[in-house]
Amino acid sequence: MNDYTPTTAFVFGGGGVRGAVEVGMLKALLERGVYPDLVVGTSVGAMNAAALAQNPTLEVIDTLIEAWSSPEAAAIYGEGIFSQAGRALRTHTHLNSPEPIRQLAKKILNGDVSFEDLAVPLQVVAASIERASEHVFASGPVIPALLASTAVPGLFPPAQVGDEHFIDGGMVNSIPLSPAINAGAKEIYVMQVGRIEEPLDVPRTPVDTARVAFEISRRHRFFEDLEDCPEGVEIFVLPSGGRLKKDDGPMAYKDVAQARARIDRAYRASAVYLAEHSEHSRRTAGYDT
Repeated sequence: MNDYTPTTAFVFGGGGVRGAVEVGMLKALLERGVYPDLVVGTSVGAMNAAALAQNPTLEVIDTLIEAWSSPEAAAIYGEGIFSQAGRALRTHTHLNSPEPIRQLAKKILNGDVSFEDLAVPLQVVAASIERASEHVFASGPVIPALLASTAVPGLFPPAQVGDEHFIDGGMVNSIPLSPAINAGAKEIYVMQVGRIEEPLDVPRTPVDTARVAFEISRRHRFFEDLEDCPEGVEIFVLPSGGRLKKDDGPMAYKDVAQARARIDRAYRASAVYLAEHSEHSRRTAGYDT
């Protein structure tokens, strides 16, 4: 296994509820016969990636659509403000319980599985607190890795795996292109939530300042990795289909009700994109479909 070199990798970035767009992108790829032999994910993208790694067929789209519209998904950010405030007072670290994420992961994966059980190699990116660095999970139980990768600071508690503690992988690698490159993949399809498509303006308020600073910290790693991509590696960044009107609202991060709209918009945009890159859109990694 250590000598295995993939040819086609799918990379899933983080981005909360906007991660639903990745399901539409994935559907467009699978319908055109593009299949991975390596899957990499960060944060919510790790959840989408794990589903694909377990079932690398078109059937996974139904699994993901059901997951994104499930009670488990709605419960992730679904607690009221008083419950969140009470938890923050008790824990001093976070607003929400990670239990709905655990239950959603079990739903997607049909129980507890290990990386070694998956049909396609999977890598999950998280941020190690003790080492202040990126960590890539690729062996052992999958669900603890997903909890580590999705542990958004302030919203969820750090996740302990072994003797180490982790927070959201987006803190160190929000669109984990580098693990796919380092693994040797020559053709990489990037599924991202759309933020990198949106220009940043000079901030004019404290809220804007915080938002722009966060976006710069999220984006710079991806753009550096893109710029430093080795010769001979082809990278295709699929389009999200654009923002929805409610994306600017203060509660947008909790709104899973628009998941299907996001999926459909991204599917249409990605189908057009792949048609324009048709010379690459029929390559497969050898899996039965």
